[in-house]
Amino acid sequence: MSKIRQLTWQPAGAVARPVEVMTFDRLRKLNDGRTQRADFHVLAVIQAGHGSVSIDFSSYLLIARTAIWIAPGAVHRWDQMADVAGHVVLFVPTAPVTPATRKLVAAPDLVAGWRIPVDQWELVAAAMTHLRLEASAAPTGPTTELLEILVSALVARLRPPPARARPENTIFRLFRCHVEAHFRVHHDAGYYAQVMGYAPRTLSRAVQQATGQTAKTYLTDRLVLEAQRLLAHDRLTTSRCASELGFLDASSFSVFFRNATGQRPGSWQTTSFTR
Repeated sequence: MSKIRQLTWQPAGAVARPVEVMTFDRLRKLNDGRTQRADFHVLAVIQAGHGSVSIDFSSYLLIARTAIWIAPGAVHRWDQMADVAGHVVLFVPTAPVTPATRKLVAAPDLVAGWRIPVDQWELVAAAMTHLRLEASAAPTGPTTELLEILVSALVARLRPPPARARPENTIFRLFRCHVEAHFRVHHDAGYYAQVMGYAPRTLSRAVQQATGQTAKTYLTDRLVLEAQRLLAHDRLTTSRCASELGFLDASSFSVFFRNATGQRPGSWQTTSFTR
């Protein structure tokens, strides 16, 4: 569990609220320089300064008028933030209350960092200020509901872009849901075609249209990402990774990982960004 959650979301004798806001000063005090993997969203809005954050093994700049979105499950590390000013919003996946924002935060393909347009900055700052003020108020009956409404307003105002422009594709969305639920057990794209009731070629065309990848490649990439997260953050052995991800043994997992990345799991783990 993330250190941030342990330190800020477990008040003694109280139920944690679904939304919390902190400054970068507070984050610096909590941060120990190691990787984190939270089961909630981490949304940062940068007002000033310069730094960087690593999210799922890619680096993103922290500069003025930048938004950073770290989805649940992503392995991340705050690399440089000594002079960064802004706010960080922590919220559970169910916190947004509008259909549009709930759909948006559930999407697994949002970009992790983007610049906020100049003409939107004042409105984003106002939405953050209102959320911050409510989050700092003493808890009362409607506080939780207000926080959920205000975090929805902030998300809607930020308008996080998708990682890739693609048309609406019902088959792909269903495939993606099934993959997220079952990729640790089922590694064959044919399984997903069968349970979805589509011919393998139909599924392949739909995934290709949405992502530019075959269904097999999409599934392989998802497995590799989870393997990297387990190796980097959880520091699992090759054998434990194989077991967690449904491979018959360490050898078959090692061959899979090497074919996909060009490195053996142990070698990748040694050279990953973890400390």
